[in-house]
Amino acid sequence: MAAIRKIGVITSGGDCGGLNAVIKGVARYAYSLGIESVVIPNGYAGLYNLIDLDNVVSLNAERVSKIEASLAGSEAGHSRVKLSKIKDPRTYERIKEGLKKFGIDALVISGGDDTGSVVIDLGTQGIPCVHVPKTMDLDLQPYSVGGDSAVNRIASFVKDLKTTAQSHNRVMVVEVFGRYVGHTAFRGGIGAEADCILIPEIPVDFDIVYEHMKATYFGRVERSDVKAGAYMIVVAEGLKNANGEMLYDESAGVDAFGHKKLTGAGKFIRRQLEKRLKNDPKVKEFMKKTGMYAPGVYEIPEVREVAPGHLVRCGGSSAFDVNFGYKAGAAAVLLLIEGRTGNTVVNVDGNVVHYMPTTEAIKRREVDIREIAFFESLGICFGRKQQKFDYVFSEIKDGVARHL
Repeated sequence: MAAIRKIGVITSGGDCGGLNAVIKGVARYAYSLGIESVVIPNGYAGLYNLIDLDNVVSLNAERVSKIEASLAGSEAGHSRVKLSKIKDPRTYERIKEGLKKFGIDALVISGGDDTGSVVIDLGTQGIPCVHVPKTMDLDLQPYSVGGDSAVNRIASFVKDLKTTAQSHNRVMVVEVFGRYVGHTAFRGGIGAEADCILIPEIPVDFDIVYEHMKATYFGRVERSDVKAGAYMIVVAEGLKNANGEMLYDESAGVDAFGHKKLTGAGKFIRRQLEKRLKNDPKVKEFMKKTGMYAPGVYEIPEVREVAPGHLVRCGGSSAFDVNFGYKAGAAAVLLLIEGRTGNTVVNVDGNVVHYMPTTEAIKRREVDIREIAFFESLGICFGRKQQKFDYVFSEIKDGVARHL
């Protein structure tokens, strides 16, 4: 591979925390090696249209100093564009011409599984690329920048919503991003001390959810000296029912990569709980006993769904994601100059730069449901019958793990 003199930086797919640290990590490490780096704006759409730009922004010391690593989002911009779907038979020739126009020798591209699939395509076209894993969904094989920020945002929102839920004695359903996996709902829900966490990896039995809600919520209100209580549910958008069918709104359509836009899980849960509350004769007795019952007006507890949506991926980046972003961006430069293209940065541990083939990195990683029983034993409902935590011990000695 020829010597690299100029690197193009692309962020693609959804925005999230830590990406500005990736950009700064690339720029600063490249600068230390005498390599120029530039922004290719607007994700893959920008890469396709690079040939038409009059200039690109150089990530020199002055420009990099204006980028705030602690802010979420990306100074380079985003788009959800799959290059192979562009209706232009010269798409890849056009991209190569754009890169040649600005003297860009290689690319650092940060994104999730869809972005990674295009990284692979670009590599087959002879365009040197290194992938930095980025997705708040945490569904790639390695850790992805943005995940920790999203989990913290979700936990913060759910904790904050407890105040309004408690004030109105509500059951609150908070639907969060995560696509087909439940990492952010799971970890964010645990962080907020949610009562019930529903994830795609576990098909939901709504009768079990209802019974857990009734026992927990009724008990709280009845024990309260002011008859106040709340019940918090965190649900991942890719929820499945007991038959394993994914719940989503057909009218939402699909995105640029052909994925169904997942929405409506929170509303579905609310309706399931409301139906059971209305048909349960013990609810009226509870409402009267706790002084909440108003005939024809307020006969069952309120169930509300909230979808914070893009609020969980905006605002600030967690300190962890800033640290990881810096390391991953800089490590991507190292992989490029060593000719290790077509790979995804995994981590920098001490003086070891870990990486893996992008073809492997973008394979979907789901929540390890063996861990769920551990949290079920702590009283959290996951929409199934509680299971026994089947554990083993592992002793770590001299840096080596040994199962006992």
